[in-house]
Amino acid sequence: MTIRLGMVTIDTTDALALGSWWAEQTGGSVVAENDGWFVMVHAAEGSPLLGFQKVEDPTPGKNRVHLDLTAPDLDAEVARLVAAGAAQVADHTIEEADFRWVTLSDPDGNLFCVSGAHEAESLT
Repeated sequence: MTIRLGMVTIDTTDALALGSWWAEQTGGSVVAENDGWFVMVHAAEGSPLLGFQKVEDPTPGKNRVHLDLTAPDLDAEVARLVAAGAAQVADHTIEEADFRWVTLSDPDGNLFCVSGAHEAESLT
């Protein structure tokens, strides 16, 4: 028996606001609101669902799970995300692998990374 990834869930104090932000950033849509306590986002065909769960007090510090995203134009996508409310945290490069990615945080402070699509493919 095998399992498959169905959804990535993120804790937040405002599930609808953060879910809507991620839906807009991924070109997806909110597919379930559940009175704002649990929001599901369909990001793109073939992608797992994103879940946003309302909690009173999210875990402080660095999140233990984060999204790794790819984009055809890394710098343009980072600029777009920052303009939309994300914060740039760090810019990383592994020169020997010719791989670069940028760590950002969403409006709730959850970390996520974006790399160029061609760069991510070079690791496989």
